[in-house]
Amino acid sequence: MAKAYKKRGLGRGLSSILNDDENNILDQKKHKPFNEIDIHLIDLNPFQPRTNFNINELEQLTSSIEKLGLIQPITIKKNNNRYTLISGERRLRAFQKLGKKSIPAYIRLANDQESLEMALVENIQRKNLDPIEIAISYSRLTEELKISHNEMSKRVGKDRTTITNYIRLLKLDPIIQSGLRDNFISMGHGRALINIESFEKQLSVYEKILKKSLSVRETEKLVSQIKETNPKKTKSVSEFYLKIKEQIQRRFNTKVKYNLSKKAKSVTFDFQNEEKLKQFLKRLNEK
Repeated sequence: MAKAYKKRGLGRGLSSILNDDENNILDQKKHKPFNEIDIHLIDLNPFQPRTNFNINELEQLTSSIEKLGLIQPITIKKNNNRYTLISGERRLRAFQKLGKKSIPAYIRLANDQESLEMALVENIQRKNLDPIEIAISYSRLTEELKISHNEMSKRVGKDRTTITNYIRLLKLDPIIQSGLRDNFISMGHGRALINIESFEKQLSVYEKILKKSLSVRETEKLVSQIKETNPKKTKSVSEFYLKIKEQIQRRFNTKVKYNLSKKAKSVTFDFQNEEKLKQFLKRLNEK
């Protein structure tokens, strides 16, 4: 008989965010924690915000599981005759590498919204995430829950400015974001580069950071010099357009630019990659 797994305590704020209920993690027919689930019946979570899986860390986890067993079961939800993974993709991958046919799992009643929230919150609570993964998780979580950075701060026990600083990293050029993910530059460098609106100038400074091994303080000084020699040209924009722009940027998490010339008036939206464009279009079509 398979050994029953006791549910462990969730990270600070996790229960309050997900409104977790122990009964939701029980098999509704047998009223006991789910034990072994056939791996071939489990589909990956389509809402998984994490895209990078460190090969060495995965190997270490696999070795640990082989020697000591699985400490924390994965979490899944029932989907007709199959199951959808909510959290624990690394653990599932490790079991697959070991050639296991089944894996201990909690089964939870969750809709797509809750599945996304659980995956995002699990990411935020996890260690060794790159800054962009954390930024994406915070951004999507505040959007999906429709709450402010202040409210998110209270729920996950993180300082509001920390959450805001992470989300602002998404304003960087995608190439620089990749540099952050690969540890070519630090979050401090990224925060300095955010103050440059032009992607072209961001990349120019980014190249200097790499070539000259500039420190964060040196980068901040360089950015300050660029802003002083290239003062921002501002045009008079009515309160109406500013309010609409702010609403659009908050709703779709994207930069908005106006062309308010006499000949033509238009609005343009920035997106960083294909996934961001899909998210934008999905939200655009929501009622």
